[in-house]
Amino acid sequence: MSFSNQNRKGQCFKNRKFIKIEIFERNLMMFYDRYGSVFKTHVLGCPCVMISSPEAAKFVLVTKSHLFKPTFPASKERMLGKQAIFFHQGDYHAKLRKLVLRAFMPESIRNMVPDIESIAQDSLRSWEGTMINTYQEMKTYTFNVALLSIFGKDEVLYREDLKRCYYILEKGYNSMPVNLPGTLFHKSMKARKELSQILARILSERRQNGSSHNDLLGSFMGDKEELTDEQIADNIIGVIFAARDTTASVMSWILKYLAENPNVLEAVTEEQMAIRKDKEEGESLTWGDTKKMPLTSRVIQETLRVASILSFTFREAVEDVEYEGYLIPKGWKVLPLFRNIHHSADIFSNPGKFDPSRFEVAPKPNTFMPFGNGTHSCPGNELAKLEMSIMIHHLTTKYSWSIVGASDGIQYGPFALPQNGLPIVLARKPEIEV
Repeated sequence: MSFSNQNRKGQCFKNRKFIKIEIFERNLMMFYDRYGSVFKTHVLGCPCVMISSPEAAKFVLVTKSHLFKPTFPASKERMLGKQAIFFHQGDYHAKLRKLVLRAFMPESIRNMVPDIESIAQDSLRSWEGTMINTYQEMKTYTFNVALLSIFGKDEVLYREDLKRCYYILEKGYNSMPVNLPGTLFHKSMKARKELSQILARILSERRQNGSSHNDLLGSFMGDKEELTDEQIADNIIGVIFAARDTTASVMSWILKYLAENPNVLEAVTEEQMAIRKDKEEGESLTWGDTKKMPLTSRVIQETLRVASILSFTFREAVEDVEYEGYLIPKGWKVLPLFRNIHHSADIFSNPGKFDPSRFEVAPKPNTFMPFGNGTHSCPGNELAKLEMSIMIHHLTTKYSWSIVGASDGIQYGPFALPQNGLPIVLARKPEIEV
């Protein structure tokens, strides 16, 4: 129900209708058009307040964030681990966020550029001349980058075991939490236990070696932080989850939008070729090179806006909260609808159009939140943008691609994806003088 000046101070939201979360994902704008920027409904049986105005999103995520705790399905909490950063707020959350930021801040990830570039090049070579599922292949790319950021160059020692366990684990993220033999949840929990055992072995080996590391695991293991092995394992698994599917989804949409907008693709290619022109044959990209990609950066931003991979986020009121004369009762879910904000014609002109030039001017505060907002915003956003920029550089300068089949549909897995994961055929461009 929309806010109205005629409503009495402190009144509760009136009920709307019961909807399933999948239907809600597909009809964000329809509900906005029908009920306004704030309304109440039910999602999976829970009373929820949907908000899609920048002011209300700021209230929930920033100004009064301590009154709204993050909340997730029970199965996901058990699989990622109850000590993971997503499920907490207050001092423990602040400490974890500081540790993650320390490993993912620009000063820390700048030295990763050659290694990320090597992963990107290896990935592209393996895709040449075949039809691939873009999303699935990008998941492998982002998984390998995530392991690099967590374990540094040691990741090659554990990659296959970690991959095997994690790929089983992820299949049960959205399953019913019924831990009986034969169920997806049971198989996932077994994989999670083995994953924790692998992580415990890595921790033990590092302690025996006594050497320091600048990766995320090294940040978690700092003596002053006094995190338990369980806390470290939960947060490592959580970071892999956060770093993988979302970035892979964005990369899939980038390839789709570039293929459908040849003028933009040509301009991005020219920008990237100018960087390549200044390099010796075989010379790696540098951190400085990644800062010479303003158009590429705008393409990433516009993709994040149009695709809105993170359509919404769940919060739960920890006490009765009053906002603009309305009462949000304790225990109710509150969902800031990022997709609605990103597609509001009042904020972005012609919002359905893919137009990177709109980001030549910075958007107004709280109108562009692809990585969330406030204390729970994604601390790995700089790494995500870096790995996307590096992949785009090599894609546009060395390859061409064509989409196979229809590409207009959207599916959810659980994030918004191009239809069928965007099947493409990737071909190497003829070598040219640069």
